[in-house]
Amino acid sequence: MTEAERSAAGRSLRDAVLSLPEAQMAGTVAAYISIGTEPETRGLVYALWKRGTYVLLPLLLADHDLDWASYEGPDSLAAGPRGLLQPTERPRGVTAVTSADLVIVPALAVDRGGLRLGRGGGSYDRALARVGAAVPTVALIYDGELLGEVPAGRHDQRVRMVARPQQGITRLR
Repeated sequence: MTEAERSAAGRSLRDAVLSLPEAQMAGTVAAYISIGTEPETRGLVYALWKRGTYVLLPLLLADHDLDWASYEGPDSLAAGPRGLLQPTERPRGVTAVTSADLVIVPALAVDRGGLRLGRGGGSYDRALARVGAAVPTVALIYDGELLGEVPAGRHDQRVRMVARPQQGITRLR
């Protein structure tokens, strides 16, 4: 995809997630700042924050687990490990994600059963394992990345929805 196509996809994903009733009612959302060619999330994170949602962003720890800190606007981000942009606010702990009413996660692909393919570090699987069964979880992917099956291990956690630029939100089994 070109940069312009990725930018347009990011805007579509932003609009799809913001239209979710679960996002409109959420007091706290755990999200992430995209890197590289991942679907763009800066607009989504900013929009959530501007409408008064408390946004938690991850801090990558040395053991690949995720701590969480609050997003306080675009100027509250700094360079972190592996090319990540991370919040500069005080870390809230690895269990802070349990306070989220909605959790937005990255994925390289997701299957129709909700298993997501990540980058192999297990960071988001650990975070998702802490999230309650009733909390909506959504992976942001491009249109061709919802597959029949993805490789999975016993530690892999499922997401309940995917957001795709053209198809919008798909709720998974």
